[in-house]
Amino acid sequence: MTISLFRLFTVFMFVFCVTGCAVVAVADAAVSVVATGVKVTAKTIGAVADAVIPDSK
Repeated sequence: MTISLFRLFTVFMFVFCVTGCAVVAVADAAVSVVATGVKVTAKTIGAVADAVIPDSK
């Protein structure tokens, strides 16, 4: 049962590429979650500031 070096290299490269895609997908998801959290926090702070600070008319 011998596996050719080419076949072993091909399988290794395929696994390496798929792993790279997974890392990029996880990083993208993490950035999206953080960006959404920052946006929600900014909107909340803006709403509180609008409610606390009286309008100058």
